[in-house]
Formats: sequence, C-alpha cells, structure tokens
Amino acid sequence: MTSDSPSSSRPPAIGRRTVLGAAAAAPVLTGLPSVASAAPAARRRKPRRLKGGGDLGPNVIVFDPSTPDIQARLDEVFVRQESAQFGTGRYQLLFKPGTYHGLNAQIGFYTSVSGLGLSPDDTTINGDVTVDAGWFDGNATQNFWRSAENLALVPANGTNRWAVAQAAPFRRMHVRGGLDLAPSGYGWASGGYIADSRIDGTVGPYSQQQWYTRDSAVGGWTNAVWNMVFSGVEGAPAQSFPDPPYTTLDRTPISREKPFLYLDGDQYRVFLPSLRTDARGVTWGNGTPRGASQPLNRFYVAKPGDSAATLNQALDQGLDLLLTPGIYHVDRPVRVNRPGTVVLGLGYATLIPDNGVTALKVADVDGVRLAGFLIDAGPVDSPVLLEVGPDGASRDHSANPITVQDVFVRIGGAGPGKATTSMVINARHTIVDHTWVWRADHGEGVGWETNRCDYGVVVNGDDVLATGLFVEHFNKYDVQWNGERGRTVFFQNEKAYDAPDQAAVQNGSVKGYAAYKVGDHVTTHEGWGMGSYCYYNVNPGIVQHHGFAAPDRPGVRFHHLLVVSLSGHGQYECVINDTGAPTSGTDTVPSTVVSYP
Repeated sequence: MTSDSPSSSRPPAIGRRTVLGAAAAAPVLTGLPSVASAAPAARRRKPRRLKGGGDLGPNVIVFDPSTPDIQARLDEVFVRQESAQFGTGRYQLLFKPGTYHGLNAQIGFYTSVSGLGLSPDDTTINGDVTVDAGWFDGNATQNFWRSAENLALVPANGTNRWAVAQAAPFRRMHVRGGLDLAPSGYGWASGGYIADSRIDGTVGPYSQQQWYTRDSAVGGWTNAVWNMVFSGVEGAPAQSFPDPPYTTLDRTPISREKPFLYLDGDQYRVFLPSLRTDARGVTWGNGTPRGASQPLNRFYVAKPGDSAATLNQALDQGLDLLLTPGIYHVDRPVRVNRPGTVVLGLGYATLIPDNGVTALKVADVDGVRLAGFLIDAGPVDSPVLLEVGPDGASRDHSANPITVQDVFVRIGGAGPGKATTSMVINARHTIVDHTWVWRADHGEGVGWETNRCDYGVVVNGDDVLATGLFVEHFNKYDVQWNGERGRTVFFQNEKAYDAPDQAAVQNGSVKGYAAYKVGDHVTTHEGWGMGSYCYYNVNPGIVQHHGFAAPDRPGVRFHHLLVVSLSGHGQYECVINDTGAPTSGTDTVPSTVVSYP
C-alpha cells in the first residue's frame, strides 16, 4: 500500500496537496491569490480568474449534533424525493463529526448522505439510514440513484434496512448491527453494491437477485438468489457457485477508494485514498488512512447554471471540480487534461450534453479521478457520452490509474435521450469501480428508436479492471471489450426489453447481441460472477442465442456465469458461445456455467 504523491504539473501558486499516512494533515491553505487585471483598455479583457472554495449551495444541507429539528429537515427532503424518480431535485446531506440520537434518515431519489469525518466512526448516528419501497408497493427494483457514505450507524432495532437497486452505493460505512438488503415485506429487489464497509452483524440479502461486495468485513451472510459476488471481504461465505451462487475472491486485484469530502477543524478538505493491490478489508480503522488530502480552495465549487466554458476555465487554471447538487447543461465537452485532476459530484450532480456533444472527455494522463455524478443523454444523438482517454490512448498508467467510481449514465427516462455509445474506455489501466449504464426501459422518452443507444460500455484500452459493472438494455452490445488483459469482477445485465421482433436484434447469423462481447482478436481476458437476464416483454418470442460471447482461447476465461429468462419472456439458447443449457418455460430458473472454457 502506497500513498499518492502530489501531481508535479499543478501550478505552485494554487497550493499543494498534503500526503497523509503516519503523518498528520498539514495546515489548510488559504485560497488562491488574486490576479491583477491591468491590461490596457485597448486589449481584449481576459476572463476573470476563477477562485476555488466557497459556499456549497442550498442543496447541500449540513448538520451538527446541536442542529435543531434534524429529523424534520430529513423528512422534508425525503417527502420531495421519495418517488421523484425522474425529477430535477438533487440533495447532499452532510453530518459533521459527532454523535446523533434518535434519527431515521430515509433516503429517496438523488439524495446522498455522508459523514464528514476522516473515519466513519467519527460520525455516529444512533438510528438508521433507511431505504424501503413503500412508494412502489413494496417493490425495490426501482430504488435507484441514492447513496450512503462515511457514517457509523447503531440501528434502532439492531438491523439497518438498505433495500436498493442499481446506482445506490453503500460505501465506507460501519453498521454496528445487521444490514437488511430487502424491502419490508420482502418484495422484489435488484441491487446492489457495498465497498470499504464493516457490518458487525449479519447481512441479509433475502430477495436481492444479485449483489457485489468489495474490500469490506461482514459478520455473516444469510442467503443468495442468483448471483452474490465478494472480493477482498473478511467474513464472506465460501465460494460455492451455483448452489448457493456465491463467487468469492480472497482479494481484489487493484482498488482505490472513492474521494470524499471531510472536515479538518472547520475547513473542508477532500481526501484521496491510496491505490491498493491485492486488497482485503476496509481502509479505515487503524489510524489516519493512507492517501492524499487537499483543501477545498483547490476545487472550483460548481453550481447549476455554470457553463461548460466555465468548468473548462477552472480546469485550465489548475483547479479540480466539485459539482454541487443540480443539473448542468454542457454545450461542449468538459475536458480533463491535467494529471491528477479530481471531478467529484455531490448529491447526484447531473451533466446533460446539448446538441449531441460528449459530456466529458479525459486525456491520456495519470491519476484522474471521476466520482459521484450522473450523465443524462440529451435529445440529440451524442456519439459518446463519456470518453476516458482519446482514441488510440496508449500510455502506461499502472502506477497511478484513472478511476471512474459511482459515475452513472442514463439514456432516456427523464425525457428523450440518444447516444451511439454511452461510455468508452480508451486509457490503459483504468479502474471502473461501480457504474450503472442504463438505457431506460420506463419513464418518459422510451422506445426502441426513441432513446436508441447501440452500445453501453466499450473498452478499447488494455489492462482495464471493472469492479461492479452494471450495464442494461442497449440496442446492440451492452459491453464490448476490445482491450487486452481486461478483467471484470461482477457483471449484471438485462437485455433491452423493447425489441419489436427478432429481426431488430439479429446480429448477422447470430440471434441477438451478447450482453458481454470480448473482441475476436483478444488473447487474454477474465471475468468472475457475471449474469445476463432477458425480458422481451414487447415480443416474448424473441430468442437470444447467448448472454456472453468470447474467442475460444486458453487465455480468455470466465468463472460463474448465468443467464435467466424472466418469466419466459424470451429465451437464451446458451450461456456463453455455444455452451450452457437453454433457459425454458416460465419458471425463471438460471442456466449456469461454472467455468469456461
């Protein structure tokens, strides 16, 4: 385990990043120097230099233990957000270090709740952070876009309920009790993701169809439905796929936890955890965590209404970006060109590209961290929504990879949206740690051509690792992996529901596009714990030949694959290539392949 070092490319006038480890944090730096504007009147005036730091805006709500009526404020936000699946509200709830009593923070759509300590145990809630599904008649399969991070919980009845589906991470949490991942009444649930968390008691997934837990510790795990995957988890159940369907890796090959906001005294800083190899267990709990820290004045604190030109000006000045909650329309790509840049969103800050542009592009540089925001396709087709590394990127980033964490992509649902490809990873050694890339199957602007997007995630870079890859409903390949030495730990997929007929999904002589396609030229690739489901509700007679397609080579290997036909709406003939039994009937029973080849 090593600490990240400051980027040498940052302008010295902006301050320096403090590396933490055994040493204490350095004093907070006090902002950017002013820039004189004494250009002659005859010259064109330069843009006003942007400052870092500042107010976090009205939708970041900060509590301390002495704040009056905390429960009433939490309830007010929840009432707004409980069923606002495609609404415009965005909220970040922040709890200063200390102890809180008697709270139940119910978390709705586009709401993030976080503690502001360096450790989860710095901020203790004697109470609950709850997600349930009363708004949807006890069905938790649409409990998307919400998060809990960096808190310790002492649940009121001994068990906290976190009944979520996709795009709802539970990170850096300490539950001093049990954790229930199903809704009250144990209706359907389709999550989910835990990382860098300690659950002292037992985790009960119950009705959860699939789940991925990374670099954590659990007191026990009660059951599994289709696909439960663990990597680097102390207390995880032994590997036993397919009965019960546990996939257990002793360690995570490479990981680096998500950046987070915290308080050092009365000053906000952002902590940037160090890279770990062969990781196991949590990163906190044994003194100061390893990583780097930088003051908020190193960030441009963006507000909804800021233009792409403003965001790019801040990046060009050497500032990082903190996207406060809200919706940002961008008429040109946000360009991340500097090594070590951080783009961190609060409260599901959302980028919407206008006029078919790419929302965000990352250069072929070391150590960029993208985290905690949503990209929502606009009504004009974008060739790509998120581009990590330009086409042909080839630099070695193994010592300091680009990380993409809790960055979610949506096409349609909140209105018509179109793209050709949602996310392209060209940069080598990129870590994609928890993403949900979703072509909407419900909401506004939904139809086979209305919110068309052919490809979900395309990986062209070599040595890319995905931990927690959720990609659903694309018109062609959901994942197309062209790079060498790629690895995926946990994959969850549903094929597009709304294909009108067999011809619409025909892939040459193959019936349907695979959910996960490894390029024909690839010689080395590996995946663990991967599932694809079909629910062709417009035309239940559609046949999908397989969920997974890959070249038959010794270096291309898969472990623990499954396909499921949901209530007989469509059928898989095989699991991978021509291997694996077909799904049949209406019993929704997975067909599995333990190892391939």
